[in-house]
Amino acid sequence: MSKTWFITGSARGIGAEIAKAALAAGDTVVATGRNPEQLQKTYAAYGDRVLPVVLDVSNETQAIVAVDAAVARFGHIDVLVNNAGYGQLGLFEENDHADIEQQFATNVYGTFHVTRAVLPVMRRQRSGHIMNLSSVGGFVGFPGASIYCAAKFAVEGFSESLAPELAPFGIHMTIIEPGFFRTDFLDGSSVRYGTTTIEDYGTFGAETKAAYDNHSHQQAGDPTKLGNVLVGLANENQPPLRYRAGSDAVDMTTRKLASLGEEIAKWRDLSISTDGNF
Repeated sequence: MSKTWFITGSARGIGAEIAKAALAAGDTVVATGRNPEQLQKTYAAYGDRVLPVVLDVSNETQAIVAVDAAVARFGHIDVLVNNAGYGQLGLFEENDHADIEQQFATNVYGTFHVTRAVLPVMRRQRSGHIMNLSSVGGFVGFPGASIYCAAKFAVEGFSESLAPELAPFGIHMTIIEPGFFRTDFLDGSSVRYGTTTIEDYGTFGAETKAAYDNHSHQQAGDPTKLGNVLVGLANENQPPLRYRAGSDAVDMTTRKLASLGEEIAKWRDLSISTDGNF
């Protein structure tokens, strides 16, 4: 049976590839984004199988209106993909408060707003699948990405805690943790950097930015393949809570898990010493 997908940030990049894969599978798509012209251009060939909707996920009212439009058009929402977001990079002290607030408004609160708007629909259906786009940076911290990683760690904690609340309604949760994929994520059209320069950091900030810049459009991950994988996961009876996309994501996660295990073992006696003898 065909599904209806609601995908945020789907005008380009990973969001667009997920949408195209769903359409190729015979499904219908509510494609949302902030740029109506780009949405129309991306989905002009798909006719009434796509409902383009303008949505800034940081605006809770827009999220509610978009979900209402989706239900009015298709009657149901089977898969929600919270994909909208961007990277606020640069050293922590070189990012100002406004930049940090906007990162959380989009990457974290945007996920909250859209999920809150969609959940009543899925609860009525007693079915659904939410896919929250995190990142390997939602499990592993990176220098020069403390703000972005903080936002993605928040998405991880939210998603993992929400999953058991939704399971009784037949609603699945999958956290998507991509490694580095060949999109515009690190391109100047998407990524943002802090604008303050602090002398104490010397060349570290500049070298970190240069490393990200040099990686732009050289990433190993194929977004088209990722879109196809997510369509497959949407058809699993028991999908995973977490899906790590890319060999780099698997390798970095594996290394962190090993490091955590070693740290727990090393400090175990001190850790358990705080138990009370009540």
